[in-house]
Amino acid sequence: MNSHTPEGERLSKRVMQLRGCSRREAEQYIEGGWVSVDGVVVEEPQSRVSTQTVTLDSQASLMNLSAITLIVNKPAGWLDGLQEVQGRRKSAPQTVRSLLDAEHRSVYDASGVRLLKRHFHALEASVPLETGASGLVVFTQDFRTQRKLIEDMAFMEHELVIDVRGEVVADDLRPIERALKDERLRLPFAKVSVGSATPERSKLRLAVKGAHPGFAAYLCELAKLEILALRRIRLGRVSLSDLEEGTWRYLALGERF
Repeated sequence: MNSHTPEGERLSKRVMQLRGCSRREAEQYIEGGWVSVDGVVVEEPQSRVSTQTVTLDSQASLMNLSAITLIVNKPAGWLDGLQEVQGRRKSAPQTVRSLLDAEHRSVYDASGVRLLKRHFHALEASVPLETGASGLVVFTQDFRTQRKLIEDMAFMEHELVIDVRGEVVADDLRPIERALKDERLRLPFAKVSVGSATPERSKLRLAVKGAHPGFAAYLCELAKLEILALRRIRLGRVSLSDLEEGTWRYLALGERF
């Protein structure tokens, strides 16, 4: 007997026998988290079994195996996941992709989606957010969502909250308003307003069509305002809401950008 021959048979083959289905359907049941080996869910079709007890959940279905989309609250100072991180220098910023695991799922995720290992594979990102900012970034397996984010980006409204030093009143924003109206500057369509203000700190609201890293800093420089923090809280119709920094949630059924 060849000592290198794997013991037992592929889990997918056992499921084929149990369910009377094709190999691809068996693999989908396993990847969907419906199959247990000795009471433990196994999501790898290539796993091998011999005398173990293999069971298929009574609720098993292939109807809800659609691609998923994740909403992440990126911490300030982290890369947004669009870049390829070269090497492992100690000084290199952390990437938000390192948060895409079971441990960092938000306790406030009300989507009802069952977490599966396959949900962390083939995730694409296309909406940039500057490294110094925190807030909403998107990862998706769904080519339709990815296409919409790319094709409609110039028309999709981004809402950001800008914390600046000192108390700001409406008149302080006049230089910004003049620049936004100046056709020679060809700036993106945007609106800026004061949300709240104290002698120490003020919050501005910036609504802008399209993703424009560095745009908030440019506008604040025009008004001689010092940025203390920058956070994207909404993208189209999807809001960050109560998602904690450094966590993620599933895009819920019915949510649309």
